[in-house]
Amino acid sequence: MGRLGVTEILLIIFTLLLLFGGKKIPELMKGLGNGIKEFKNAQKDSINDDQLKEK
Repeated sequence: MGRLGVTEILLIIFTLLLLFGGKKIPELMKGLGNGIKEFKNAQKDSINDDQLKEK
């Protein structure tokens, strides 16, 4: 798979709008952002735990 072009991105956005409507999109993006933040925090904690175990 290659990179997404402008046409593909617009198609994805249009599909999301059709499926969820304009009011639900910000809620979905907020949830996605929180999920990514939690994943990164868990990943950092895991790396720190591994470093402590090595000492």
